[in-house]
Amino acid sequence: MSLHDLLEASYQTFLQEAPKARIILLHPDSRFRSMLVAKLMNETDYRVFYYAIGQDDVDLRSFVYSMTNSLADQYPMFGRHTNMLPQEVFKEPYQHFNTILETFLQDIAEMSKEPFILVFDEFDLSDQSDDVQHFVERLSSKFPAHGKIVINSRTLPRLPWVSMIAQKRAIILKDNEVINRRFYGTTQTEKTDETAEVYGLGPGFVMLNNQPIDNWEGHLPRLLLFFALDRPVVTRSEICQAFWPELNLEQAVNVFHVTKRRLHKALDADVLVHEDGYYMVNPELPIYYDVSEFVDNLMVARSIDNPETKMAAWQRAAELYRGPFLKGHNDTWIQNRREEFVAGYIEVLTEMANVWHERGRDEIALMLLQKGVDADPMNEALRRDLMNLYHYMGRRSEAAAHYQSWIAWLKERNLKPSEEIKAFYEELMAI
Repeated sequence: MSLHDLLEASYQTFLQEAPKARIILLHPDSRFRSMLVAKLMNETDYRVFYYAIGQDDVDLRSFVYSMTNSLADQYPMFGRHTNMLPQEVFKEPYQHFNTILETFLQDIAEMSKEPFILVFDEFDLSDQSDDVQHFVERLSSKFPAHGKIVINSRTLPRLPWVSMIAQKRAIILKDNEVINRRFYGTTQTEKTDETAEVYGLGPGFVMLNNQPIDNWEGHLPRLLLFFALDRPVVTRSEICQAFWPELNLEQAVNVFHVTKRRLHKALDADVLVHEDGYYMVNPELPIYYDVSEFVDNLMVARSIDNPETKMAAWQRAAELYRGPFLKGHNDTWIQNRREEFVAGYIEVLTEMANVWHERGRDEIALMLLQKGVDADPMNEALRRDLMNLYHYMGRRSEAAAHYQSWIAWLKERNLKPSEEIKAFYEELMAI
């Protein structure tokens, strides 16, 4: 195939896959990623806004200011909210992070009413900035539904791609294919006698030589392993901020090194290796991670048309989900991942329930939807599906009982249902 044909195939893959996510990474190994960015800017399928990361984008303040000025050249009204923020806000970015993010999102929301793309080019120049990486991750979680973020980078950005993919927030494109397994290249789905088996869906435990590891000397070494598996690489400052935010840097670094030694002792191996200022899980250490297999199966089910293969992938994903991610721990980073993996699990249960309903097996569908409600009690879409199915099965009273029980559950927590589901319920009961 000619270069033109290869680029066109890559572009068509992008157009097909982009609606499925909020953030699209053009994999560093992609041959045509820069040419694809140029093509995106010259085509009319999306309105494109462009920002190339600069050498000075070393912290959140410089990144936001530079990007605001650049986007204002492309959309003159951009920045009218962000530029009103007081200077003090940027002196303590962690303290005022949400204020900066929400204000910037106000400007983003006003850029275009049409489908649009925000391109972050040369993103690898931000590799050293925890602030910038974290900002883009959070930006993607709240980005307008009609917008997309496209990242072009020479390195794999330090974002939690596995959990973002589980939530249908991200995809990774390598020219004309979607990366659907081994996202970081450090975990595997096959098991051998030498494999360390890491299980994060549920309470969180690790097996070595078919025996559970129980000599952690505290819970932090075990959590450090899960934190390192969360992203392609992590910095020491990221680890310290996530685990010991109340300590000063010197104290946190000392505790980190003690925790790392205990992790290595527990697995009798150098689990974390340090390279070019980053920590990563040792690529030579054979590790099976249930989270990776869970997301692998989600990707299989999303990408194929064969009903039996699709159903088998959903079934395997459902089996792997043994409970909330690291159940029993409530660190902020763990809660964030938990929500993202729950979203993938809900997708699995909903899709399987639809198939069983189409096959006339409504009791199985009902059981699956109930599992979804148990996993995510605030999910109103699941509540609607469950009540609809009760009604379809002629069990109107059980639909009403389900709704009233949920209302009582909400009242105990000082919460209220949305007006939409209240109207749905009233309409359902009037039929």
